[in-house]
Amino acid sequence: MNISDPTETFRQEARELLDLLEAGLLDLEQDPGNGDLINSAFRALHTIKGSGAMFGFTAVAEFVHEFETAFDRVRKGQSEATKALIGVALDAKDHIHRLIENPDRRITGGDVILSQLRQVVEGTPVEPVAPSPVAERTPAQKVDTTRLWRLTFFLPSDALVYGTNPLLLLDELAQIGPITVTALTDRIPDLDILDPEVPQIGWQVDIEADDPTSAIDDVFLFLRDSMELSLVPLERAPAAAIDLEEHTQLAAAPRAQEPAAVPVPPRAKAQEKAETDKPAASSLRVPAERLDELMDRVGELVIAQARLSQIAALSSDTALKTIAEELERLSSGLRDTTMGIRMVPIGSLFGRFRRLVHDLSGELGKPIDFITTGEETELDKTMIERLADPLVHLIRNSVDHGLETAERRAAAGKPAKGQVRLSAVYSGAEVAISVSDDGAGLDAARIRAKAEENRLITPETKLTDGELHQLIFAPGFSTAKEVTSLSGRGVGMDVVKRTIDGLRGTIEVSTRPGEGTTMTLRLPLTLAIIDGMLVRVGTGRYTIPLAAVEECVELPEGLEGQAKGRNFLDIRGSLVPYLRLREVFGITAPRELHQKVVIVSSGEGRVGLVVDQIIGNNQTVIKQLSKLHSDIKSFSGATILGDGSVALILDTAHLVASGQSYVDRNLNGRAA
Repeated sequence: MNISDPTETFRQEARELLDLLEAGLLDLEQDPGNGDLINSAFRALHTIKGSGAMFGFTAVAEFVHEFETAFDRVRKGQSEATKALIGVALDAKDHIHRLIENPDRRITGGDVILSQLRQVVEGTPVEPVAPSPVAERTPAQKVDTTRLWRLTFFLPSDALVYGTNPLLLLDELAQIGPITVTALTDRIPDLDILDPEVPQIGWQVDIEADDPTSAIDDVFLFLRDSMELSLVPLERAPAAAIDLEEHTQLAAAPRAQEPAAVPVPPRAKAQEKAETDKPAASSLRVPAERLDELMDRVGELVIAQARLSQIAALSSDTALKTIAEELERLSSGLRDTTMGIRMVPIGSLFGRFRRLVHDLSGELGKPIDFITTGEETELDKTMIERLADPLVHLIRNSVDHGLETAERRAAAGKPAKGQVRLSAVYSGAEVAISVSDDGAGLDAARIRAKAEENRLITPETKLTDGELHQLIFAPGFSTAKEVTSLSGRGVGMDVVKRTIDGLRGTIEVSTRPGEGTTMTLRLPLTLAIIDGMLVRVGTGRYTIPLAAVEECVELPEGLEGQAKGRNFLDIRGSLVPYLRLREVFGITAPRELHQKVVIVSSGEGRVGLVVDQIIGNNQTVIKQLSKLHSDIKSFSGATILGDGSVALILDTAHLVASGQSYVDRNLNGRAA
C-alpha cells in the first residue's frame, strides 16, 4: 500500500467517516430526536461529498449529494428519524462504501436506494426490498430476453471453511441451461504464500437461458452478500433490458465480450484510529507492516541488551557496566513506546458489531438491546485483527441460539427485548472479553445427546458441567435442528476455539438454564514482549509472566511427604493449591533444600508453583513454539536468554486451571 497515494488517503479517511456515520445512525435509531446525532451524520456526509469531488470520485459525490439532500429534511425537522429511515440510510452507507472501494466498477442499485430514501422522508410507505444481489422482476418489467449470458463469480474468502463446494454450485447452474465453464486462475498466488483454505479460483460461466437472474439468485442464496458476482448479456439486448439492469444488484461488466474486471476486495483489518479529542494533536499514518518490523527489531535489541548485561555482570570494567545499564534503560523505554504504538482500544473492534446485531435483530424478528462496556481496554493490534471472526460467531450464536423469541420470553416472564452484552476488562496479565445474553442458556442434556450421537463421548463417560460445555467447540458440533444462513453446520464455534488457542488464550463457558449464557475469552495483553520472572527447576530455566505473579513465599518444611505433587498452602487465611513443577516436568535431579513458591493468578483462580530458585526479572521476547509442540499445554512459548540459551515460558492460565481442577476433585471427594 502506497500511503502517499492521495486516493488511498481519501479511502482511509472515508472509511473512518463511514464508521462514524454508521455508529451515529444506530445511535439515532435509539434516540430519534437527538439533534447532535443528526448533525454529526450530516457533517460526515458533507465531508465525504467534498473530499470525493476533490479526489475524482464523481459517482460518490453525486450519490452523497442526493443522500444529503434527502437527509437534510430530517435535520430541518421536516421528517422524523424513523426505523425505516435508518434502515435505508444504512443501505445508502453501504452503497457509498462500495463506490469508494471499487471506483472502476459499475455499482448498481443507487437509484433504488435514493428513491426509497426520498419516499421515507416524505412519509410515503416503502415496500421492503430483500437484500438480494438479483432484483426480482415483476411481469410488468419483463423485456425481451437474451439467450446467452456470461456469469463471473469469485467466492468469499471463508467459503471453503464453511463447507461451500464450488463444483456443487456449478452443477446447480447447469440445471438452469446449457453452460460452458472456464476457470479463472489469474488470482492464484505463489505457492509459498498460498492459503489452501481460501478459494483462489474464480469461475466464468456462459449460460444459455431466458433471463437466468432469479435462478442464479437461488443458487447463491447464502453467499451473495460477501462474494463478487457479475452477470452480462453476451448478445446485445434491447435498451430497456440494459436500463433495467440499473435496478439489480448484479454489476454489469464494461464490455460484453470480456469477463468483468473485478478487483479483489481488501481484507478487513482493524483500523488504528488517531485520537481526535485534542484539537492540537496530530497523527501520522503508518502501514501496519512497518510496526511489525519495528517490533521485531526491538525484540532483537532486547535480546542483545540482555546478553550485554550478562557480560557486564561478569566483568570488573566500570565503564562497561555503566554502558550496559544505560542501554538497558534506553531499550526498556523503546520497548514500552513501541508496545504502546501497537496497543489499540478494543472499542475499535466493538463498534463493528452494533450493525451486526441491528441486522440480525431485523432478520430474526427478535428485539435486542446490545450493550458494550470496556471499550477503552487496550489490546495488541494483532489480537484485535484476529478477534473479529470469533466474536462474530459468538454474537451470532447468542442472538440465534441463546435469545428466545419475544413470545417465548413473555411466556417465561422476561422482557420482550433480549439483551446481548459485550464487555472487556483487564484481569491480571490478561484481558477478559465476554459475550453474554439473557436467553434460555445451554441445554446440557441436548449437548450430551449430540456428543454421544457424534461419538465424541460414550454414554458411560462422566463429565463435569465445564467439560460438557467445552464440547460445543468440537469440529462439526451443532445442536441446531436445521441448517440456516446463520448457523447449523457446526463450524462457527470450532473457528472460535482454534483462533483463541492460536492466540494462547482460553475460553470459559458459564450458563444458567433460563437465565442466559456467558462466553469469556481470556487473552494475553500482547504477543510480543513481556516482563518475566526467570526461575530454575532442576537444571532448567523457565520464565513466568511477571504480570501474573502475585507474590513469592518459601515452601514450609515437612510438606514433601504429603499428597504427592499437589497440596494446599495457607496464604494469610486463604487456601491456595500448589504444583511441584519438578514433578509436573518429570525432573529427577536432586531438589534444593529451600524451595520457593511463586503464587500466580489467572482470572479468579490462583495456584502456587514450586521452583528450586528464583533467578530474577528480565524482559522476555516471546517466540512461538512449533506445531510439533502444540500439544504441550504447560508452555505458551519460549525466549532467548542473554547467554543464548532458551527458556520456556510457562502458560499460567493452564497451570492455574490444573490447580483449580485439583481443588474441585478434592472438594468433590470430601463431599462423597
